Amino acid sequence: MPTMRPARSPAKSPGDGPDIVVAALSARALAAAARRAGHRPAAIDLFADLDTRRLADPCLRLPSEALRLESALLRDALARAELRGLPLVYGAGFEDDPALLARVAEDRPLMGNRPEVVARVKDPFRFAAALDRLGIPHPPVAPALDGSPGVHLRKRIGGSGGAHVTAATEVQAKPGWYVQRRVAGHALSVLFLADGDRAVIVGLSRQWTAPIAASPYRYGGAAGPWRSPERWTRTLPAMIGRLTAAFELVGLNSADFLVTGSAIHLLEINPRPGATLDVFDRPPMPPLLGLHLDACGGRLPEQLPVLLGCRAALVFYADVPTRIEAGRLWPAWTADRPAAPTMIGRDEPVCTVFGEGPSATAARRHAERRQRELAALAAMEMQ
Repeated sequence: MPTMRPARSPAKSPGDGPDIVVAALSARALAAAARRAGHRPAAIDLFADLDTRRLADPCLRLPSEALRLESALLRDALARAELRGLPLVYGAGFEDDPALLARVAEDRPLMGNRPEVVARVKDPFRFAAALDRLGIPHPPVAPALDGSPGVHLRKRIGGSGGAHVTAATEVQAKPGWYVQRRVAGHALSVLFLADGDRAVIVGLSRQWTAPIAASPYRYGGAAGPWRSPERWTRTLPAMIGRLTAAFELVGLNSADFLVTGSAIHLLEINPRPGATLDVFDRPPMPPLLGLHLDACGGRLPEQLPVLLGCRAALVFYADVPTRIEAGRLWPAWTADRPAAPTMIGRDEPVCTVFGEGPSATAARRHAERRQRELAALAAMEMQ
């Protein structure tokens, strides 16, 4: 079995050890949010990128061939002396294994939704039944095709990032998978704070895919804040409030919708902080991780400030195998910078690219221009 690999971190003085642990498939955004909120994070993820190492001490990498958090390795990491009993904030990577969250919570505070809440939200059939009771529109789900394969998608239960979503071609879904009727529209995500009964919306973001043949719905990025139509100013907060109370959600969560004209369909709830931390965790917004911890304790802000301008966070995937050499200089508008030397395979993520603009569309276009610039530089280095 591979061993856990601690990444090198700057030397620390006595008494300035970590006061919180962040863990996710990629923990950099959580570590940055923890720093902005005045915490000293330790980080556990699959990559230990350069910027995560600068933000977190210790920064622990858990090797994984399947890009999944391995239970034994994660529990070994949390058992380190300096991490014992510290509060844990978790991100993407736990939704498919609520039992792992329950084991982790046995010896430390879990700052987020309870394992049983995650289990209810990520069970597609229980979730759909609850939405029916709440009167919230959603695409029908089933364990097997109930119509033409061309109008259904196959999804992994508890999957994240969109790479697992493909067209459904088999009549019966395999264990751990389900089918969902395809709905046309553009993707909208709502980031919100919840205290188990009430909710406050942080912001809306437009999201997009970065499709390839094997993963036509692979996550591409997000931009926001997106200004919603006037007709949603009451209905959307009311909907988020009903979801919060029904599932007893706490902390930062996001709800993913598909929008077609005036129709809106809820696809899923991500019951933890996610990728849009990069979009919304900036002045004049108060530190979002601090608000997350407060909300987990039952405290919600009365109101939140309006962000000026928009930001996009785009995932830059390698079109061809790309070697990252030691000493490479990364622009300030990048994040998730891989430790070097390393080889990035075709269609694997290289880094995150940020863009700014007066609208979500303009911010996305700015990030896409920067992505092309970075890709051109990478191609020159490979020659």
